[in-house]
Amino acid sequence: MIPFFLLLLLEVALRIAGYGYDPALFEEYAGDKNFLVMSPDASRRYFVNQKNATTGNRELFRKKKESGTFRIFVLGESTTIGYPYFHNGSFHRWLQYRLTHTFPERNFEIINISLTAVNSYTVLGFAKEVVNYEPDAVLIYAGHNEYYGALGVGSTENLGGSPDLVNLIIYLRQFRIVQLMTNVYEKAAGLLQKTQPVPEGTRMQQMVADQKIPYQSSLYKRGVEQFRANMDETLNLFKNNHIPVFISNLVSNEKDLKPFVSFPVDSLKFPGFSLNYDLGIKAFNTNDKQAAYKYLKAANQIYNVNASCNYYLGKLAYDSGNFAQAKEYFSKARDLDGLRFRAPEEFNTILTRLCAKYPNTRLVDIKAAFEAVSPHGMIGENLILEHVHPDLKGYALMSDVFYKTLKSAQLIDTQDRQEIGLEDLLRLMPITTADSLAGVYKIVKLKNSWPFTESMQAGTFAIRTLEEKLGYELANRKIQWSDAMGGLYDHYSQSRDFKKALTVVETLILEYPSDPQLYLKSAMLRGELKDEKNALYYFQKAFALAPSFDIARYLFVLHLKQDQPAKAIPYLDYAIANNSSGFNLKPVKDYAEKIIALQRRMSSDTSNVAVLNEIAQAYLKMDNREGVSKYALKILAVDRENKEAAALLMQLRAGHSG
Repeated sequence: MIPFFLLLLLEVALRIAGYGYDPALFEEYAGDKNFLVMSPDASRRYFVNQKNATTGNRELFRKKKESGTFRIFVLGESTTIGYPYFHNGSFHRWLQYRLTHTFPERNFEIINISLTAVNSYTVLGFAKEVVNYEPDAVLIYAGHNEYYGALGVGSTENLGGSPDLVNLIIYLRQFRIVQLMTNVYEKAAGLLQKTQPVPEGTRMQQMVADQKIPYQSSLYKRGVEQFRANMDETLNLFKNNHIPVFISNLVSNEKDLKPFVSFPVDSLKFPGFSLNYDLGIKAFNTNDKQAAYKYLKAANQIYNVNASCNYYLGKLAYDSGNFAQAKEYFSKARDLDGLRFRAPEEFNTILTRLCAKYPNTRLVDIKAAFEAVSPHGMIGENLILEHVHPDLKGYALMSDVFYKTLKSAQLIDTQDRQEIGLEDLLRLMPITTADSLAGVYKIVKLKNSWPFTESMQAGTFAIRTLEEKLGYELANRKIQWSDAMGGLYDHYSQSRDFKKALTVVETLILEYPSDPQLYLKSAMLRGELKDEKNALYYFQKAFALAPSFDIARYLFVLHLKQDQPAKAIPYLDYAIANNSSGFNLKPVKDYAEKIIALQRRMSSDTSNVAVLNEIAQAYLKMDNREGVSKYALKILAVDRENKEAAALLMQLRAGHSG
């Protein structure tokens, strides 16, 4: 036992000395110890080379879950975190906006703990910690990074072995002794490789070790088993903890993306393939579709598992209107692509079977939703920016399918609610032009690098406006996102463009949902835009986070203007108890209570002119023009000759003109 005792002493000593990192998923938020955020070190144990470790969002949630809070954790990879938009483009932010506006009185905590360059090992590892934080639901979208993400079978960050062995190594990496050994090894390896050039290229390129993985090869099958085993264990873990899971199938660009790698065909084993294929491609490039189909079809009959041949046959079938056959060719071409940046259809089959296996898990059929709005059911550039990442409409659609699946599982009840439809969501969602442009610039940069073949010339994008400048700087990491938003807000405020300033503020609200000043700022801008209904919503959010006399005053005034005296009473009570204005608010409350009593009487007789007139007079004494007008018009609808109602309206018009 002495060696184990000495190891224990060393572990304790290293921890006391503060050596290494804490691999815990969450840490205390420095600004308020009542909140937790995702730790920047959370991913380090999944990367062999610590320099490649990625960081995720810093979305706050309370250490102690408050009563009535609906807490959702989101697990996945680069698509799930919202690449290339990162902030409000991600599907969970669209979902957050929709839920908070459909249920303004409820508190939703949506914590996205997705990362770029990871796969199912990270999903499983994070799930083991998520179960301890009282989730009401878990949303998962993962699979495209399975081969080349950290610890994937084709990745430079590969530890080898079976999923069980890799998960054991991940577990051991929480110990400081193992971290010490890892650091010593990395430094020694660095000294040995000092003379070798540092690998260049994007993170995507640096993560790829075995670039070419043939379909149904042993390495391909290991990737499939890795995905199946990790997702099975993840879902079993959530089942044992009675946590509802919503896991999506996977979508990618099949129609408009030629396979990255198509393996050479052995001319001795398959004579005639290359000749027919080359003639077919030549005819395709000269738009001789009839000849192209003839030669490519002949090549495919000789050897039917060439990725590019299947892709071009799909293009020809699509152009000729044979859409069912085109879909088969495109799907097969994706699966045969030797560079596995797009998950094979086998992964969707695995997910479907796992959802059937676990009663707490529901399949979110994003694939069907994408196909439903794609021309002839084939997903391409209409929703996907390059190979797997959706555009803004695609992310909105993803959120819509998750939202509807949450509804079908009865975790949210929208009965008697004024819901935001998908088209309205696309119109209302606060995403700045700078954020949208930053996404465009990132994709252009990506497509100018391996493994893409596009080449954009310098100066393709003219940077003229402030939005273009900030978007470009964001894409190239020359400015912090918060600074870019601050610059936009100041610019729009100075030019009195309140609508665009509002977009910036509501973008910031989604990023920092616990900041009362942002809600207050949004409410004031809504007021400038004469949007009192939504101003009321944001004042309520600000009051819930940081109640004050001034906000209470805005709230009871707006509720009374909208003829909601019962809702005004709590804010009147707060304002009276915390009155810092010197005004006597007791009469306002008395009139509000009188109106409430009169409205109860009116409920049994909506055409009672005397009651309607009393309500109008009460509103008149509160100088509530909207209330007076509403009830005067109600009186005239019952009694067109009513002189008192006509006089009230004349009085309002005279006061307005004066």
